[in-house]
Amino acid sequence: MANEATDSGTYRASANKVRISPRKVRLVVDQIRGQNVARALGILEGTAKRSAPIVRTLLKSAIANAEQQNADVDVDALKVQAVFVDKGQTLKRFRPRAMGRATPIRKRSSKITVIVG
Repeated sequence: MANEATDSGTYRASANKVRISPRKVRLVVDQIRGQNVARALGILEGTAKRSAPIVRTLLKSAIANAEQQNADVDVDALKVQAVFVDKGQTLKRFRPRAMGRATPIRKRSSKITVIVG
């Protein structure tokens, strides 16, 4: 995970090469976009998707970045300003099929970025 602060009071955390397809991660991310961080953490606690713990960890990391970079930031007032999921590296594998053929399997990965402010 990469952690950094941006210039205008926003704080970011990102994770690269997460082995879940971006389409599946976006289902979880769409629920927390624009929410208060406390409410977003509650939503992620109750979500039964495989990507929810990863997004929750990223959100906690972004909150920790805000506390570390700016000691007088009010954590309760932070909101999830932006969350986006980009396509990451795709692992290409092949599955044997009938009559000597093979079909491709694409194991997709994601790059997830959470910005709070």
